[in-house]
Amino acid sequence: MNKKIIWVWGLSFFSFAMATTLPAEEGKQQFEGFNLAGYKEGGQKAWDVKGDTADVVGTTISLTNIVANVYDNPLINLTAKTGTVDQTNGLIHLEKNVVITSETGSQLKTESLDWERQKDLVKTNDRVVITDEKATATGTGVVAHPNLKTAQMNKDVTVKVKTEPEKPNSSVVTITCDGPMEVDQTKQQVVFRKNVVAVQEDRKLKADRMELYFDSETKQIKELICLGHVVITMGENTSYSEKAVYNAKDQKLVLSGQPKLILLTEGEGVAPFGN
Repeated sequence: MNKKIIWVWGLSFFSFAMATTLPAEEGKQQFEGFNLAGYKEGGQKAWDVKGDTADVVGTTISLTNIVANVYDNPLINLTAKTGTVDQTNGLIHLEKNVVITSETGSQLKTESLDWERQKDLVKTNDRVVITDEKATATGTGVVAHPNLKTAQMNKDVTVKVKTEPEKPNSSVVTITCDGPMEVDQTKQQVVFRKNVVAVQEDRKLKADRMELYFDSETKQIKELICLGHVVITMGENTSYSEKAVYNAKDQKLVLSGQPKLILLTEGEGVAPFGN
């Protein structure tokens, strides 16, 4: 038995196809093979969702072995073991081994995810791991707009950034913060908030807020801006300021806002400089 239903919702056309009816309880329909797709006004496919099996109860469709695609630039693929589709509002809820993969190589992994296609929004309150060619980020809770290329990781954030991604033995900067962490790919910007700590070898930096800017071509850190209660430790030496700006090209660090530098000089103890 084959069924096909076509309806209009907003500016998109949705086709909903299911094949092979299975035995079901009263008021419940079960199917093998499921395909739900959304189209733009011009007829181009905007997204699709496929599942091995589908149980339909009222306006809710429960799916197994889900594969979804978003046909934007870049192309985005979503997979999960189980999930549901609410036909009244289009909300798709995914669970168990949820993975979002972009054709650019970035990937998000979590245990549950809500996808609101009409709002270009994905979100979860679970633990999340995000990876790409230059960094790995872990934290709890994410809200992201894939088309706008923006995302926020809510709390308990840890990020490991390769300083030179093209080199296999590139040194790594580890950054932690209470959160949130905000990412804007269009600006090549990452912002860390609350109790920010960055560590690289024998160097440590603490601040209330940290902004990282990347070069869009080389993928390397271009500029680092730290604000609020900035403490930088390099070996035995420590500086204090309200703002620190590091320019990677010039390899220059500028401190401002009542800067103070404490140097440990051999044989003479501690030597303070600044206000």
